[in-house]
Amino acid sequence: MTTVRTRLGAATAHRLFWPLVVLALLIVANTVHRPGFLAVELKNGHLYGSLVDIVRLSAPLILVALGMSLVIATGGIDLSVGSVAAVSGAVACLHISNQPDQNGVGGVLTALLLAFGVALLLGVWNGALVAVVGIQPIIATLILMVAGRGLAQLITEGQIITINSEPYRTIGVGHLLTLPFAIIVALAVTLVVAVLTRRTALGMIIEAVGGNAEASRLAGIRSRRITLLVYVISAACAAVAGFMMTANVSSADGNAVGLWVELDAILAVVIGGTALAGGRFYLGGTIVGALLIQTLTTSVYAMSIDPQTALLFKAVVVIAVCLIQAPAFRARLRRRRTPPPPPPSTVETPKEQVPA
Repeated sequence: MTTVRTRLGAATAHRLFWPLVVLALLIVANTVHRPGFLAVELKNGHLYGSLVDIVRLSAPLILVALGMSLVIATGGIDLSVGSVAAVSGAVACLHISNQPDQNGVGGVLTALLLAFGVALLLGVWNGALVAVVGIQPIIATLILMVAGRGLAQLITEGQIITINSEPYRTIGVGHLLTLPFAIIVALAVTLVVAVLTRRTALGMIIEAVGGNAEASRLAGIRSRRITLLVYVISAACAAVAGFMMTANVSSADGNAVGLWVELDAILAVVIGGTALAGGRFYLGGTIVGALLIQTLTTSVYAMSIDPQTALLFKAVVVIAVCLIQAPAFRARLRRRRTPPPPPPSTVETPKEQVPA
């Protein structure tokens, strides 16, 4: 019995235990509501099903959250990822819309490279404000969060740019090797980030900068360059996510693409066990957090929950997950469950009788 309790306590203390439990409960709830929720079928060489759709729709959030994990690991934050996604999608769609043949692969690749380059410049801008100028990350990225939306609106001239390009549409809804192409892109980017941060010294250096930037600098680490690099990586991930978002609907809306995705990304990172104080990051936990948030969003719409209360319902679930993950909260619950120790005995011992 003691061994079982010890193992159970170790399992519940793991940072991914409760997110996975909540994710499983959401899947069970959806299965009860829709008996065919778990069904996955192969049609014309392509996999279809609710679970496949959830993972496909999670792909943009996973990409943004991966970049956000590295930024938060340095003790920073990036509120501009949604705007960067909107700008990259707007640039790509604008270039494609001006092509005589929108289905030309060369024109689509040029549009992607051009938009990706613009996103990298925006990442350099964020990194320079934080690492060189010394502006607090939340303020530096808030500047681009606001200005980026204006830039996206300027690129689209306040209109929704609609395109009819099958190669570009493939990024969002296409298939490759039976899987949605968006899932394959998310897996590839995840693999690249994991190799760079866990198979090289880069991950340890990022965590060292987040733990103590000044001590890292004194130890020979160029903290400013690392800080600049993570913001560039975050912008690159947001750019690819922007391609997916605009490809899903074959259009670019500078005011709607990537709206509030930065908040979902931060929640995914926190749910995955990465502390906002920096110093450590967990890519696997971030992916689980992104899947949980997308499953929750899908559940809200599938169960016909009132849109006016959908965000509140989502917030309650996320708060519950964060609370049960917090060690301090669990410690308080344990103290309340543990019965108080019995009071000390007040029976007086008889005194020795002294002979007269």
